[in-house]
Amino acid sequence: MKWTVLSDNRTNNDLLETEHGLSILLETDRHRILLDTGASDVFIRNAERLNIDFTTVDYVLISHGHSDHAGGLRYLMEINQQAKIIVSPDAISGKFYSKRGNLHSITTQWPEGLEKRIFLIDHSQEVVDSIHVIAHIPHVHPMPKGNQNLYVQNTSEDYINDDFRHELALYVDGLLFTGCAHSGLENILAACPWPVHSVVGGFHLLDANETEEELTSLAMRLKVDYPHTQFYTSHCTGDNTFATMKAVMGDHLHAFSCGTTFQPAH
Repeated sequence: MKWTVLSDNRTNNDLLETEHGLSILLETDRHRILLDTGASDVFIRNAERLNIDFTTVDYVLISHGHSDHAGGLRYLMEINQQAKIIVSPDAISGKFYSKRGNLHSITTQWPEGLEKRIFLIDHSQEVVDSIHVIAHIPHVHPMPKGNQNLYVQNTSEDYINDDFRHELALYVDGLLFTGCAHSGLENILAACPWPVHSVVGGFHLLDANETEEELTSLAMRLKVDYPHTQFYTSHCTGDNTFATMKAVMGDHLHAFSCGTTFQPAH
Protein backbone atom coordinates (compact mmCIF):
# COMPACT_ATOMS: atom_id res chain seq x y z
CA MET A 1 0.00 0.00 0.00
CA LYS A 2 1.11 3.53 -0.82
CA TRP A 3 -0.57 6.91 -0.56
CA THR A 4 0.49 10.29 -1.88
CA VAL A 5 -0.92 13.73 -1.02
CA LEU A 6 -1.75 15.70 -4.19
CA SER A 7 -3.77 18.62 -2.83
CA ASP A 8 -3.56 20.19 0.63
CA ASN A 9 -3.35 23.54 2.39
CA ARG A 10 0.36 23.04 3.04
CA THR A 11 3.51 21.85 1.28
CA ASN A 12 7.21 21.46 1.95
CA ASN A 13 7.94 21.15 -1.78
CA ASP A 14 8.46 24.45 -3.65
CA LEU A 15 7.48 22.78 -6.93
CA LEU A 16 3.96 21.98 -5.74
CA GLU A 17 0.91 24.21 -5.41
CA THR A 18 -1.37 24.45 -2.39
CA GLU A 19 -5.06 25.27 -1.95
CA HIS A 20 -7.78 24.91 0.65
CA GLY A 21 -8.62 21.38 -0.39
CA LEU A 22 -7.64 17.75 -0.06
CA SER A 23 -6.81 14.99 -2.52
CA ILE A 24 -4.83 11.79 -1.91
CA LEU A 25 -3.99 8.95 -4.27
CA LEU A 26 -4.19 5.55 -2.54
CA GLU A 27 -2.54 2.63 -4.32
CA THR A 28 -3.15 -0.95 -3.15
CA ASP A 29 -2.29 -4.30 -4.67
CA ARG A 30 -5.67 -4.30 -6.42
CA HIS A 31 -6.74 -0.71 -6.96
CA ARG A 32 -5.76 2.93 -7.48
CA ILE A 33 -8.25 5.03 -5.54
CA LEU A 34 -8.38 8.82 -5.60
CA LEU A 35 -9.55 10.06 -2.21
CA ASP A 36 -11.26 13.40 -2.91
CA THR A 37 -10.25 15.79 -5.68
CA GLY A 38 -9.47 19.06 -3.93
CA ALA A 39 -11.12 22.36 -4.89
CA SER A 40 -9.70 22.74 -8.41
CA ASP A 41 -7.23 21.16 -10.85
CA VAL A 42 -4.30 21.77 -8.48
CA PHE A 43 -4.14 18.02 -7.73
CA ILE A 44 -3.68 17.27 -11.43
CA ARG A 45 -0.87 19.79 -11.87
CA ASN A 46 0.86 18.48 -8.76
CA ALA A 47 0.45 14.90 -9.98
CA GLU A 48 2.13 15.80 -13.28
CA ARG A 49 5.12 17.18 -11.37
CA LEU A 50 5.23 13.96 -9.35
CA ASN A 51 4.97 11.79 -12.50
CA ILE A 52 1.64 10.31 -11.44
CA ASP A 53 -0.67 8.98 -14.15
CA PHE A 54 -4.42 9.33 -13.51
CA THR A 55 -5.60 7.25 -16.45
CA THR A 56 -5.41 4.01 -14.44
CA VAL A 57 -7.32 5.29 -11.39
CA ASP A 58 -10.31 2.96 -11.05
CA TYR A 59 -12.25 4.50 -8.14
CA VAL A 60 -12.78 8.01 -6.82
CA LEU A 61 -14.20 8.57 -3.36
CA ILE A 62 -15.90 11.89 -2.71
CA SER A 63 -16.05 12.05 1.07
CA HIS A 64 -18.71 14.78 1.26
CA GLY A 65 -20.42 17.48 -0.75
CA HIS A 66 -18.18 20.47 0.03
CA SER A 67 -16.42 22.03 -2.93
CA ASP A 68 -12.93 21.84 -1.39
CA HIS A 69 -13.14 18.04 -1.67
CA ALA A 70 -15.14 17.58 -4.87
CA GLY A 71 -14.42 20.71 -6.91
CA GLY A 72 -11.68 19.00 -8.94
CA LEU A 73 -13.82 16.03 -10.01
CA ARG A 74 -14.74 17.53 -13.38
CA TYR A 75 -11.06 17.90 -14.27
CA LEU A 76 -10.37 14.27 -13.42
CA MET A 77 -13.29 13.09 -15.55
CA GLU A 78 -11.78 14.88 -18.54
CA ILE A 79 -8.60 12.76 -18.39
CA ASN A 80 -9.95 9.53 -16.91
CA GLN A 81 -12.81 7.83 -18.74
CA GLN A 82 -13.49 4.78 -16.59
CA ALA A 83 -13.13 5.46 -12.84
CA LYS A 84 -16.28 4.85 -10.80
CA ILE A 85 -17.29 7.78 -8.57
CA ILE A 86 -18.26 6.76 -5.02
CA VAL A 87 -20.43 9.43 -3.39
CA SER A 88 -23.48 9.89 -1.17
CA PRO A 89 -26.74 10.90 -2.86
CA ASP A 90 -27.07 13.56 -0.15
CA ALA A 91 -23.79 15.09 -1.33
CA ILE A 92 -25.14 15.32 -4.88
CA SER A 93 -28.48 16.86 -3.90
CA GLY A 94 -27.36 19.11 -1.05
CA LYS A 95 -26.85 22.88 -1.05
CA PHE A 96 -24.05 23.65 1.38
CA TYR A 97 -23.00 26.93 2.98
CA SER A 98 -20.41 28.25 5.40
CA LYS A 99 -20.87 31.18 7.77
CA ARG A 100 -17.17 31.52 8.53
CA GLY A 101 -16.75 35.16 7.66
CA ASN A 102 -19.53 36.11 5.27
CA LEU A 103 -22.17 33.57 4.29
CA HIS A 104 -20.97 31.82 1.14
CA SER A 105 -21.77 28.70 -0.85
CA ILE A 106 -19.47 25.68 -0.61
CA THR A 107 -21.71 23.55 -2.84
CA THR A 108 -19.95 21.47 -5.49
CA GLN A 109 -20.71 22.08 -9.15
CA TRP A 110 -21.08 18.48 -10.28
CA PRO A 111 -19.79 17.63 -13.78
CA GLU A 112 -21.91 16.52 -16.70
CA GLY A 113 -21.92 12.79 -17.36
CA LEU A 114 -21.52 11.93 -13.68
CA GLU A 115 -24.65 9.76 -13.65
CA LYS A 116 -23.03 7.30 -16.06
CA ARG A 117 -20.13 6.60 -13.69
CA ILE A 118 -21.62 7.15 -10.27
CA PHE A 119 -21.75 4.63 -7.43
CA LEU A 120 -24.29 6.05 -4.97
CA ILE A 121 -23.77 4.97 -1.34
CA ASP A 122 -26.67 5.37 1.07
CA HIS A 123 -25.58 2.70 3.56
CA SER A 124 -22.29 1.15 4.69
CA GLN A 125 -21.13 -1.53 2.30
CA GLU A 126 -18.24 -3.25 0.57
CA VAL A 127 -18.01 -1.64 -2.84
CA VAL A 128 -15.59 -4.17 -4.36
CA ASP A 129 -12.53 -6.24 -3.40
CA SER A 130 -12.23 -5.15 0.25
CA ILE A 131 -13.01 -1.46 -0.43
CA HIS A 132 -15.46 -0.65 2.35
CA VAL A 133 -17.41 2.60 2.55
CA ILE A 134 -18.95 3.75 5.83
CA ALA A 135 -22.10 5.88 5.61
CA HIS A 136 -24.49 7.57 8.04
CA ILE A 137 -21.96 7.59 10.87
CA PRO A 138 -23.66 7.59 14.31
CA HIS A 139 -22.87 10.67 16.37
CA VAL A 140 -22.23 9.10 19.77
CA HIS A 141 -19.09 11.07 20.65
CA PRO A 142 -18.59 14.87 20.47
CA MET A 143 -18.68 16.52 17.05
CA PRO A 144 -16.09 19.12 15.98
CA LYS A 145 -17.12 22.59 17.10
CA GLY A 146 -16.21 24.00 13.69
CA ASN A 147 -19.39 22.40 12.35
CA GLN A 148 -21.42 25.15 14.01
CA ASN A 149 -20.65 27.44 11.05
CA LEU A 150 -21.70 24.92 8.38
CA TYR A 151 -25.23 24.76 6.98
CA VAL A 152 -27.44 23.13 4.39
CA GLN A 153 -30.37 24.80 2.68
CA ASN A 154 -33.65 22.91 2.91
CA THR A 155 -36.53 22.87 0.44
CA SER A 156 -37.92 26.06 2.03
CA GLU A 157 -34.52 27.70 1.43
CA ASP A 158 -33.92 28.00 5.16
CA TYR A 159 -30.40 27.48 6.48
CA ILE A 160 -30.19 24.61 8.95
CA ASN A 161 -27.19 23.10 10.68
CA ASP A 162 -25.52 20.40 8.59
CA ASP A 163 -25.86 16.95 10.14
CA PHE A 164 -23.31 15.49 7.67
CA ARG A 165 -25.46 12.64 6.50
CA HIS A 166 -23.62 13.21 3.19
CA GLU A 167 -20.23 12.29 4.68
CA LEU A 168 -18.54 8.98 3.82
CA ALA A 169 -15.40 7.33 5.18
CA LEU A 170 -13.42 4.69 3.30
CA TYR A 171 -11.63 1.65 4.71
CA VAL A 172 -9.24 -0.59 2.80
CA ASP A 173 -6.50 -2.91 4.06
CA GLY A 174 -6.23 -1.29 7.50
CA LEU A 175 -6.34 2.33 6.30
CA LEU A 176 -9.28 4.56 7.25
CA PHE A 177 -9.76 7.77 5.24
CA THR A 178 -11.75 10.43 7.09
CA GLY A 179 -12.16 13.18 4.51
CA CYS A 180 -12.68 16.16 6.84
CA ALA A 181 -14.00 14.06 9.76
CA HIS A 182 -16.95 16.41 10.22
CA SER A 183 -18.65 13.51 12.02
CA GLY A 184 -15.80 13.41 14.53
CA LEU A 185 -12.76 11.16 14.61
CA GLU A 186 -14.05 9.04 17.47
CA ASN A 187 -17.42 8.53 15.77
CA ILE A 188 -15.79 7.45 12.49
CA LEU A 189 -13.48 5.05 14.29
CA ALA A 190 -16.38 3.64 16.32
CA ALA A 191 -18.33 3.06 13.09
CA CYS A 192 -15.44 1.09 11.58
CA PRO A 193 -15.65 -2.60 12.62
CA TRP A 194 -12.23 -3.55 11.23
CA PRO A 195 -8.72 -3.12 12.67
CA VAL A 196 -7.22 0.25 11.71
CA HIS A 197 -3.46 0.78 11.44
CA SER A 198 -3.66 4.21 9.74
CA VAL A 199 -6.16 7.07 10.00
CA VAL A 200 -5.65 9.56 7.18
CA GLY A 201 -7.40 12.88 6.49
CA GLY A 202 -8.48 16.15 7.98
CA PHE A 203 -9.76 16.19 11.55
CA HIS A 204 -11.87 19.38 11.27
CA LEU A 205 -10.30 20.66 14.47
CA LEU A 206 -9.76 24.30 13.58
CA ASP A 207 -7.65 26.50 15.81
CA ALA A 208 -9.56 28.45 18.50
CA ASN A 209 -12.65 26.23 18.48
CA GLU A 210 -11.93 23.36 20.88
CA THR A 211 -10.20 24.33 24.11
CA GLU A 212 -6.73 23.08 24.91
CA GLU A 213 -8.26 20.85 27.58
CA GLU A 214 -10.72 19.34 25.09
CA LEU A 215 -7.97 18.67 22.55
CA THR A 216 -5.69 17.17 25.18
CA SER A 217 -8.49 14.90 26.38
CA LEU A 218 -9.30 13.81 22.82
CA ALA A 219 -5.64 13.10 22.09
CA MET A 220 -5.34 11.02 25.24
CA ARG A 221 -8.44 8.99 24.39
CA LEU A 222 -7.15 8.31 20.88
CA LYS A 223 -3.77 7.25 22.21
CA VAL A 224 -5.26 4.95 24.85
CA ASP A 225 -8.17 3.53 22.84
CA TYR A 226 -6.18 3.02 19.60
CA PRO A 227 -2.63 2.20 20.76
CA HIS A 228 -1.70 0.43 17.49
CA THR A 229 -3.05 3.14 15.17
CA GLN A 230 -1.07 5.89 13.45
CA PHE A 231 -2.87 9.18 12.72
CA TYR A 232 -1.96 11.38 9.73
CA THR A 233 -3.54 14.80 9.24
CA SER A 234 -3.44 18.26 7.68
CA HIS A 235 -5.99 20.32 5.66
CA CYS A 236 -8.64 21.28 8.25
CA THR A 237 -6.49 20.54 11.31
CA GLY A 238 -5.09 23.75 12.75
CA ASP A 239 -1.38 24.22 13.45
CA ASN A 240 -1.98 24.94 17.14
CA THR A 241 -4.41 22.04 17.36
CA PHE A 242 -1.81 19.72 15.87
CA ALA A 243 0.87 20.91 18.30
CA THR A 244 -1.44 20.37 21.30
CA MET A 245 -2.39 16.85 20.20
CA LYS A 246 1.17 15.98 19.17
CA ALA A 247 2.38 16.80 22.68
CA VAL A 248 0.09 14.03 23.96
CA MET A 249 0.15 11.51 21.11
CA GLY A 250 3.85 11.73 20.27
CA ASP A 251 4.83 9.33 17.49
CA HIS A 252 1.17 8.27 17.01
CA LEU A 253 0.40 11.58 15.23
CA HIS A 254 1.96 12.84 11.99
CA ALA A 255 1.50 15.82 9.68
CA PHE A 256 1.27 15.50 5.91
CA SER A 257 1.37 18.07 3.09
CA CYS A 258 1.38 18.22 -0.72
CA GLY A 259 3.88 15.70 -2.05
CA THR A 260 4.00 13.59 1.09
CA THR A 261 4.17 9.85 0.34
CA PHE A 262 3.64 7.08 2.88
CA GLN A 263 4.09 3.33 2.55
CA PRO A 264 2.85 1.84 5.83
CA ALA A 265 4.81 -1.17 6.98
CA HIS A 266 1.66 -3.17 7.71
